[in-house]
Amino acid sequence: MKDKNKKAKIQAIEFKRYRWAIKMFVVSVCLSSIFSIISQSILSTLGVIVATMLIFLFIVISVVFDMIGIAVTSCDEQYFLELIEKKQSGAQVALKLSNNSEKVCSFCADVVGDICGILSGAGGACIIMSLSKNISSPSVIVIISTMVSSLIAGLIVFFKAIMKGRAIKNANHIILRLGKIIEKFFVFKSK
Repeated sequence: MKDKNKKAKIQAIEFKRYRWAIKMFVVSVCLSSIFSIISQSILSTLGVIVATMLIFLFIVISVVFDMIGIAVTSCDEQYFLELIEKKQSGAQVALKLSNNSEKVCSFCADVVGDICGILSGAGGACIIMSLSKNISSPSVIVIISTMVSSLIAGLIVFFKAIMKGRAIKNANHIILRLGKIIEKFFVFKSK
């Protein structure tokens, strides 16, 4: 009987440990599905120029949220504690973000950042279909497809590479600014 109780307690502890990952899995599947359907139905009806602009918007959102994810794991908790003593606006929220860095990073970089990357790819597929409508040569379609998808992937990698170093160097400033934005637009209660 004691072995069963001990085993149940161990399983409960392990479940709590992975509960956040399970929640993020469900959230990302739902959000990805919803945004994918919306983006594909919208992007397929738009022209190539507007679809390209939306892809750039997805790339910017992906890069910004990845920057937040990196900054929150690199920021200094002590910095925010000092700012709280000085009653700096946004510092309390920034400290809360820093204390939950693994969750914030997971949501920002993995959920939002990756979903935007997927949506950029879906938008690229819509552009490829639009450009390929009047082309009968399969080799030309393959070339267009390769160029569009490679360009999207290259832009994402390029901007994220630039952003990573800046996010690490300016982590405290980025998270404090995010704290101020959250404090200004959302109700925040310190526990």
